[in-house]
Amino acid sequence: MNRPNLWSERKEILFEDNHLLVINKPAGLLVQGDATGDEPLSAKAEEYLRFKYKKPGAAFVGVAHRIDRPVSGIVILAKTSKALSRLNEMFRDNKIHKTYWALTGKCPEPTSGHLTHWLVKDPIRNTTKAYPERHGQGLKSDLDFQVLGQAGNRWLIQVNPITGRPHQIRVQLSTGLGTPIVGDVKYGFLSPLPDVSIALHARQLQLQHPVTKEEMVFVAPLPEMPHWEAAQAYY
Repeated sequence: MNRPNLWSERKEILFEDNHLLVINKPAGLLVQGDATGDEPLSAKAEEYLRFKYKKPGAAFVGVAHRIDRPVSGIVILAKTSKALSRLNEMFRDNKIHKTYWALTGKCPEPTSGHLTHWLVKDPIRNTTKAYPERHGQGLKSDLDFQVLGQAGNRWLIQVNPITGRPHQIRVQLSTGLGTPIVGDVKYGFLSPLPDVSIALHARQLQLQHPVTKEEMVFVAPLPEMPHWEAAQAYY
């Protein structure tokens, strides 16, 4: 079996044990398969595990959460059904602390605070609309944000989502602060990035291991892309 052309330890693979596989996902890669038929992260992970452990059949890969295709950063995959079940419960109960880094074209005002919106997803257009007050079937969505500083001609914002709604950070920064994420033309930025990613990175996850109960913190290095280069100073 030829080694698959994916992932190296300490670069894409941030952690692995008997129950978890933690990946620093590159922008542009789906986490789970969709109608496009493009190979997702979950399929690449199965290929990696089959190769590494010389499995004759399929390897178990459970998807407990997702980040958007144009977003980079941490994704935790489950290698056992026990881990998947417990991760699903932890994400549902907001017991996993998530930290994202985002680049915006201007500094938000205020420079730190809390945002609450009710989000309504349009599945046809694959967009989400944010309302400042309770709205129909909208889901209450909360996040905290803080400006870390200027990164070149952009501003680096740390975001801690408390809930986990589709496109939550993207639409809340754009609607609530008037600062769409760099490259995110879907939510108001004027021009795309050359690689069609957006400057949003799932930087850190803090959680209790679903099986061993050990306290764990995973940190994903920023992509080696020009638009992130100035943000490296904030490590």
